[in-house]
Amino acid sequence: MHKTGYKLIALFFLIVVLLYSCGTQQKPPIKIVANSWIGYSPLFYAKDKGWLDEINIEVSNVVSLGESMMTYRTGHFHGIAGTQYEYQKLHEQHSDLIPIIMFNRSNGGDMVMSNQSISDLQNTSDTIDVFLEIDSINYLVFKDFINANQLNDKNFNFINKDQLRIVTQLKTEQTNQPTIIITYVPYNFELAKHGFKTIASTKDTLDIIVLDALYTPKEVFMENRETFEQLKSLISRALKDLKQDPKAYYAVVKPYLEEVSYKDFKAALNDIEWLNKTLSDEMIEKMNSIEFPTRDLL
Repeated sequence: MHKTGYKLIALFFLIVVLLYSCGTQQKPPIKIVANSWIGYSPLFYAKDKGWLDEINIEVSNVVSLGESMMTYRTGHFHGIAGTQYEYQKLHEQHSDLIPIIMFNRSNGGDMVMSNQSISDLQNTSDTIDVFLEIDSINYLVFKDFINANQLNDKNFNFINKDQLRIVTQLKTEQTNQPTIIITYVPYNFELAKHGFKTIASTKDTLDIIVLDALYTPKEVFMENRETFEQLKSLISRALKDLKQDPKAYYAVVKPYLEEVSYKDFKAALNDIEWLNKTLSDEMIEKMNSIEFPTRDLL
């Protein structure tokens, strides 16, 4: 055969190989950011079990809800786990962002702690120190608390820190200053050891509803709907393992949860209402009341 013929055959096979490799090359992973909140632990469990590798999803964990928003805003992530506050703030800039998978509702998991009783706070003329993650659901919890307890006329000194830094500071510093801490499980357990008491929570005394979900742009959802459906199934699978053997589940997610003891982990579960199954009409009504979209929820 003429040399030109061999070259044409070689070129043909090279093209076939290149086309095949392009066709079989895996898509870039879907990247999700979530903070170290027990309510997102099914994501961490699925990650550590290797289940997310099977559906080409990567999860990165950060310390706070505020850090989650900053990380998502870098543009390197396709999804973010957060409350309705993070959703609403991000939606102002990214109008195509939608909730697609529900994690849970806080049923006592978000709380107000203090070194004073509510009546002492109402009667004090001193400036009240308020520790919180100000650019998070913490701020809405604070507003709900002061409105419910006629504290709007007080002077507040806001101290903006993530929860880990709040705990670190308040367990090493003694303060006689009237202090309010807006926090959530599991950080409340360490704060309780240092004399702070829960004076309000989403279980009973606060009107606010706090929801946790996974959010992604509509286009990303439409292009990867099957993958997100698989993710929802894996979250339910993780929660099934949690129910069957909480200690084994805890051992897997412990590295993601800022040194939470098993005792505190178990106690925190009582403050979370998982929403991985069909939502009740009552829950949908509550979501509608805070203008939380439900149309695209899996």
